[in-house]
Amino acid sequence: MTKRKMITSPDPPPPPPPMGRRRRSPRFQHLDGGVDQHVSVTKRSSSSRSGMDFSMYAYKPDHEDITSLSAEDPKKTLLEKVDAPKTPSPQKEEEKKKKEVVKRKKSTPRRTRIVPGSLKPPADWMDVYSLVEELRADRSAPVDSDGAAAVIERDRGMKVFRFQVLIALMLSSQTKDAVVGDAMRKLQKHGLDVENIRATSDKELNDLIYSVGFRNNKTKFIKQSAEIMLSDYNGDIPPTAEKLMELPGVGPKMAYIVEHIAWGNVSGIGVDVHMHRMFNQLKWVDSTASTPEKTREQLEGWLPKEKWGEINTLWVGLGQEVQQQKEKVLLKAIKSSRPKDAIKLLKRLGMNCKSVAKKYGLESLLEDAMSKEN
Repeated sequence: MTKRKMITSPDPPPPPPPMGRRRRSPRFQHLDGGVDQHVSVTKRSSSSRSGMDFSMYAYKPDHEDITSLSAEDPKKTLLEKVDAPKTPSPQKEEEKKKKEVVKRKKSTPRRTRIVPGSLKPPADWMDVYSLVEELRADRSAPVDSDGAAAVIERDRGMKVFRFQVLIALMLSSQTKDAVVGDAMRKLQKHGLDVENIRATSDKELNDLIYSVGFRNNKTKFIKQSAEIMLSDYNGDIPPTAEKLMELPGVGPKMAYIVEHIAWGNVSGIGVDVHMHRMFNQLKWVDSTASTPEKTREQLEGWLPKEKWGEINTLWVGLGQEVQQQKEKVLLKAIKSSRPKDAIKLLKRLGMNCKSVAKKYGLESLLEDAMSKEN
């Protein structure tokens, strides 16, 4: 009987090397009382069944042996080396701030002031300006009946007159002229002079100007200005626009208008939001005129100085009529000496003349005016 040869199975593959525990971060070594004793991978014996050498998996530190550091010496602890805050010296901080200020100054170009008379005027400005003078000849806009020059008591002496001009302009900010007129009449009935306003309580003054915008701030500014005028100007208002701008709540627009009405002097143009909008629509200023103050500077760059005093009332009134009295201003344009040009001007200022004519039954008059030659 033939013996069968016994087939033996091959040796099983060697097991993978056991994974050692990961080394703790140095800052957590105190939890184990030093170096983790189980961090290194156990080196398998070279006499293993497979004959493979796993010494390549053994842990080899790539930095100094932290067991040699003394935990009692704070200068040598690794924890201090890792976590020690880096506090810059005061001198370095000061130098850094100075460098930032210099850098900021270099990156922000200085704005060049526009010299009056140095700019070239728009080609059509004289024709448009004369047309506006004609449209505003009736002086029937809200600014003509309730503006700063219209609501003043002229029979109480020049000091009271000038003080009331200033108060009217201070109340006019962000407030319609009709509301300013009502508030001024209440104040005049109460007694609108610098001594009486100083003696009036804040609450009572606030109630008297209750209808105007930002009344709380205006109450504070008026009271503070009254004190300054009594202590520094003998109860009168400052004599120049520059000094007027030192009063609380008084900006360039107010200062130039007050200077013109109260003192009869003109050193600048008072530009409000109406004028700022219209002169940008007419392209009388360039795109850099993003605020009324920048519009003022550009206007002064080319507009003849004899026009500076009158331009505010003239153009503010036109802007009010275009916004609030459309029927009236369209009729005036149709009946003007140059109806075609006047209607085109209203269109340039944002007025839809056809829509207004349709609303008020002026379509035939508008068509006739547009068909005529100027």
